[in-house]
Order: sequence, then structure tokens, then C-alpha cells
Amino acid sequence: MERLVAFLRGINVGGRTVTKEKLTEAFTSLRFQNVSTYKQSGNVIFETENVHPKEIEDKIKAKLCSILGYEVSVFVRTFPQLINIIEYNAFKDQEKENTSCLVTFLATPSLNFLLQFPLTIPKSTAQVISAKGIEVFSVTHGGGEGALPNPFLEAKLKVKATTRNINTIKQIVEKYDSLKKK
Repeated sequence: MERLVAFLRGINVGGRTVTKEKLTEAFTSLRFQNVSTYKQSGNVIFETENVHPKEIEDKIKAKLCSILGYEVSVFVRTFPQLINIIEYNAFKDQEKENTSCLVTFLATPSLNFLLQFPLTIPKSTAQVISAKGIEVFSVTHGGGEGALPNPFLEAKLKVKATTRNINTIKQIVEKYDSLKKK
């Protein structure tokens, strides 16, 4: 069994509330095991024998659309991928007071990623500081900037994306990767 994390875009924001129980039921109905949610924000940890993230994403998207009545973008990552994101240490010189360090998960690698870093997001002080694989790293400085990287990157790169704080990713790895080792 492989432990994976599904990062769901648009869950529990904008009036679209989905309970942990409903998410757990949806994932369990897909025959995923040891399903757990983390922080009410569309982070679902589960185990499966299928290790093809694209197939898993498609199954989850279809199931959520059927039970919620709207499309939800899904980004599946393995624990080794999450550990690589942490070890990449994109934020080594960025972690300061009132600064949020954000990871944006892209649906696919973007051929449009010909950006020079750092790239300041228009009408803000938020910056895209680097990219690696299918993740992009940004820093924001309060004042409502935390929501800026996702729509900016989706528009710039023409791909679906969802964003999480690096601390959330670290907490998921710390809590759930250790379960696998026991």
C-alpha cells in the first residue's frame, strides 16, 4: 500500500463547505484505505495499491463532482514528493515574521514557465521566488496577499493549481509519514 495526499482546490472556501465526514466517505467509496483529512482545507491522506497519480486524480475528481455537484481540482502527491519539496528548502532565506511561505501545486508541468525569479505579483509585494518540477514557491507578506499566488500562476501558466503553506506540508509529512514507518 502506498500512502498519498490529495490536495483539493476550492474546498471549504467561497461558501462551498464540505465536511470531513463527507470527504472521508467519498474517498472510502473509491476503495482507498486509512482515509484521513487534515485541517478542513482539502488535504486528504489515504492509502491505495494504485500508484498512478493521474488515474487517482481522475477517480477522485469524478467522485467529488458526482456528490458535490461541481468540479474540484485534485492534486495527488506521494510522501517522497512532499519530502523532496521540504528538502528543496526554497524558503531558506525567506522565513521572517509576517511572511508566509507557500507551495503551489500545478496540475501539469508548464511549458510557459519562462519566468525570471523573483517575480513580484502585480499590485502586491508577494513574490514567486522559484519553481521545481510541478511546484512553484512564493512568499507573501500579510495584508491579504496569501490568496494571490494561485490565481496569478493559473493565469500566467494556463494550468490548474492549488496552494498550501509550507508549514501545512511539513505537518502532514511529520504526522502521516511517521505512521507508515511504524
